This record gives sequence, structure tokens and C-alpha cells, in this order.
Amino acid sequence: MAVSFRDAKRADVAALVALLADDSLGQARESGDLAPYLTAFDEIAANPMHQLIVGEIDGRIVATCQLTILAGLSRQGTKRALVEAVRVVTDLRGQRIGEALMAESEARARAAGARVIQLTTDKTRARAHGFYDRLGFTPSHIGYKKSL
Repeated sequence: MAVSFRDAKRADVAALVALLADDSLGQARESGDLAPYLTAFDEIAANPMHQLIVGEIDGRIVATCQLTILAGLSRQGTKRALVEAVRVVTDLRGQRIGEALMAESEARARAAGARVIQLTTDKTRARAHGFYDRLGFTPSHIGYKKSL
């Protein structure tokens, strides 16, 4: 099963929202109103430091994540890559699609000059923690969030 990756298109937004909502955490925070997602997509698409990646198999969207390149002063001005909203469709999990998605993200991050790639994952996502461990990520920090 070969997955191919591309940049998301505005027409993909409904499918991407469905992916984001396809678990217990997502169901609680996503909605069926596409208007805010379309606005967000337009902002992402307008900023060259953001990439919304889509994975497809035979024309079906099966995976997504957002990659953001951040300039920073720490680590001698090192660029960082931030990966957010990593999702693979439920019926294809365990097929190495997530691994391919993260490899694509890393390749794009390197191409953009990033020397560190980082992400956060919800504390309740034990399977995701094991997945990121297997890919060589280190749980080196504690993440904090605050709703505004």
C-alpha cells in the first residue's frame, strides 16, 4: 500500500476535519462548521513557513499533519520544525502510514533548514507515545497549554 504526500488544497478541508475528529479527543473539540477551518486553511496556505501535508492512497486522504518552521535564537539561531495534528485514518493505522508521514515531515523540515523537529502529544495517547519513541523522538520536555 503506497502512500503519496502532497500539500493540502482548500478542497481537502472537509476530509482533514473528519480526520481530526476521528477519535475521542477530536470529537470533543472539532465541529461540523467548516467556516473556521477554511479561514485557518487560508492563513496556513498564505504563510510559507507552514505546510499542511496530506497523505493519499488511490485518491483517498488517509493522513495529515501540519509542519511549521520556526526561526529562533536559541541553539545558535537554530530553526525548529514543529509538527502538529498528526492523524492517520482509523482503519489503516498500523500500516506504517504514520511512519511515512513523519519521514516526509522530517525530510521537509531538513529541506527548510531545521535542525530540530519537535511535537507534543496528549498524555492520554499511550500508543502515540510508543510510536514517537520508535521513531527516535525523546520525551525530553514537559509541555504546557493554556486556553485563551
